Amino acid sequence: MEESRERERWDWATLWGLARSWLIYYGVPGRLRAARRFYAVFLGPGDLAFDLGAHLGDRVRAWRSLGARVVAVEPQPACLRLLRRWYGADPAVTLLGCAVGAEEGEATLSLNRRNPTLSTLSRSWLARASRTPGFAGVRWEGTCRVTVTTLEALIARFGLPAFCKIDVEGYEPEVLRGLRTPLPALSFEYLPAAIDLALACLERLSALADYRFNWTVGERFRFCSNEWLPAGEMRARLLALPPQAKAGDVYARKVS
Repeated sequence: MEESRERERWDWATLWGLARSWLIYYGVPGRLRAARRFYAVFLGPGDLAFDLGAHLGDRVRAWRSLGARVVAVEPQPACLRLLRRWYGADPAVTLLGCAVGAEEGEATLSLNRRNPTLSTLSRSWLARASRTPGFAGVRWEGTCRVTVTTLEALIARFGLPAFCKIDVEGYEPEVLRGLRTPLPALSFEYLPAAIDLALACLERLSALADYRFNWTVGERFRFCSNEWLPAGEMRARLLALPPQAKAGDVYARKVS
């Protein structure tokens, strides 16, 4: 699988952004312990997990601590370099320097060096996020061309994952468009100011299989509902969120 061909500059903005991300995802006491407890519901020793939008690999670390095998996909060259340094020697971790979308090919990734978690393939999401109060002052300073694969191609190559995380800044519906095989469990990011994207993900998953849903807010490893909800109820909960609410993740479990 071909990797992204253009290299990201190691300028001060990139270094500052990576350091900021490290503090958020690795520097918080107790975060790994909380993540292990949370993801133990989905993963155990020997299970396969996909991390789409791996960033700096905090989920890789948590899932490997549970004994899972991990395929981590990250198109940002600077992030990929660190992932290779930290996890490249682990035979149970496969690192891919590409993006995931509806079809194989190439695409342009908009880079946010100061906030690398906000780099995106979605131009429409970028435009809408720019108008959101929580993104005031956020700027995307550059672009790079990246290779794009599909979730179905990853399944054909590595097998069906027990869990798949999709965190690709507004490109989640495109990722799910490239999926034909129902996954046992997965998560996708939602942004209240662009909630129609999350609703499209709900619709796509419901067309593939019977799922139940839950959600989290921000980076908290705690479900917001005590029960797993059918798609209609999850849709209502998402529509009730005010546009200025925090982003989070929707979790889906396939009904046996």
